[in-house]
Amino acid sequence: MQYTGGSLGEHRIVVAEDSNVFTSMIGQTLKENFDIEIEVCRSFEELQLAFEYGERPIKLAISNINLPGAENGEALKYLAELSIPIIVFTGTFHESTREGILAHDIVDYVIKDNVLAIDLLAESVCRFLTNHRHHVLIVDDSATARALLRSRLERFNFNVSVAESGAEALSILKVTPDIGLVITDYNMPDIDCFELTRRLRAVRGSHELRIIGVSSSDNRLLTARFLKAGGNDFMLRPYVDEEFYCRVNQNLDTLDQIKSARRALGSRVAAKVA
Repeated sequence: MQYTGGSLGEHRIVVAEDSNVFTSMIGQTLKENFDIEIEVCRSFEELQLAFEYGERPIKLAISNINLPGAENGEALKYLAELSIPIIVFTGTFHESTREGILAHDIVDYVIKDNVLAIDLLAESVCRFLTNHRHHVLIVDDSATARALLRSRLERFNFNVSVAESGAEALSILKVTPDIGLVITDYNMPDIDCFELTRRLRAVRGSHELRIIGVSSSDNRLLTARFLKAGGNDFMLRPYVDEEFYCRVNQNLDTLDQIKSARRALGSRVAAKVA
């Protein structure tokens, strides 16, 4: 886990977990890597008190599914109703558990089933707290699809803009240079995603902009055509939540790595010239 963006300690992070072992490990890892001091709640009552009497709003909650006083998942429902973003950290997981967790529009879930679980949890926390630095443009002629995708990305704390056509997307990108990811529908009335991608690539390379195409079609050749046009990834609707978030993260991670490598190269060249 590598993070060089400075302290994230200004954020209030609540951990709803009754295991002293896990709370200690979570606290130590977040403190060492991001300078985050966690606030531990070992029961549902303590969680309620943390919300009601805390001096600052809760930025993110890391919560087990079950807590003393909330043995049937009431803690997740409570946090969701307060619109507090949640990362679930659980040792109990199967298909029905997954469906129940995702029904609360959580940010992510991490399973306590291997030695890397704490690191995976810390990485998920870091992503959520820093996602606002990434500007994502959604391009889709369907208002419903735009709204659903925007809601999903904003749940993950991304900065989001929308365009209802390829032409509008091109106009937005001309005046918004910080957009690093475009998610575009395949079938649009003015410019399809292949042509839009070709036009974008004429002015912005993969080192500046990642492009993900989406479609409800079952035509597998669309993926190949899109990648050949200059796209970076392609997803089929309906999305699987975990896959969607992972693909978005992987593309943005790649973009960050490319930018870091180019900066490092530029610094070395400048030093040689000097």
